[in-house]
Amino acid sequence: MLRRLTLLLTALLLCPTLLRAQVNYSNDSLRVVNAEWSVDTLEGFYLKRYQFGEGALFCSAQYLCILEIPARSHRRLAFTCDTTLTELSTLALRSNAYAAINGSFFDMKQGNPTCYLKIDGEALGENTPAQVDSVHRKYFQYATLLLNGGRPALAVPDSSRVWEETLKDSNIMTAGPMLLKDGKDVPQRGDRSFVTHRHNRTALGIRPDGTTLLLVADGRFKHQAEGLSLPELQRIMRWLGCTEAINLDGGGSTTMYVHDHPHNGVVNHPSDNYFYDHEGQRPVSNAILVL
Repeated sequence: MLRRLTLLLTALLLCPTLLRAQVNYSNDSLRVVNAEWSVDTLEGFYLKRYQFGEGALFCSAQYLCILEIPARSHRRLAFTCDTTLTELSTLALRSNAYAAINGSFFDMKQGNPTCYLKIDGEALGENTPAQVDSVHRKYFQYATLLLNGGRPALAVPDSSRVWEETLKDSNIMTAGPMLLKDGKDVPQRGDRSFVTHRHNRTALGIRPDGTTLLLVADGRFKHQAEGLSLPELQRIMRWLGCTEAINLDGGGSTTMYVHDHPHNGVVNHPSDNYFYDHEGQRPVSNAILVL
């Protein structure tokens, strides 16, 4: 009997997928849905925040911030981009934005977007090729965010790196991967640490009634905010009622800004200074604004 137990424990340690298969997420979903979120009612949208204590969500500590924009709101979304890496709070202030989150992926040395980006009809970034495949797109380029009159819509591109160039829309941001589409989970790869490991995350989701959610999950702070894998982020967006959702740039880029909020408007805990405070903004290339 002891030998069987030892073999079972060894198998679970050697095969994390088997261990994950035994996880029941019903308690996690209830914790998200029933959480007593701190809610700030702002002009045309809401700021919601909640600290999940150690072990409370996915057996970990998590800190989530959400900007909830009702479909009836007069607020609209817009993209912004700079030629040099700039902190999100500065990008938002320059545009007189009421709120903002970081946008898509970028080259941290050159400062240029590494995914397709078009703002007001001007192409400012393109999907960069993979080292081993210059024709098809990278994994994090398999989702596209379109803004029509400031309202978001999500699309799944084909494998060509230039698919977005055929679209007539004036405001396009490629990121990814897609998390939810038409109310269904989009399968995530299990062979990449970008997907399976926990990181700070930024996401945009859309509910069936047209409500837009902008979410950031802090990460890299053990016992306080450990971050999410993409499957965990996917579940949270679904539990929050979204039927469409896209993953945006994360890690040290993950930042949320709200005008007139303390700490220069930064409401989450960006991790680039390695302290669990509001001072660790990473300069970014582009952002999604709430105007």
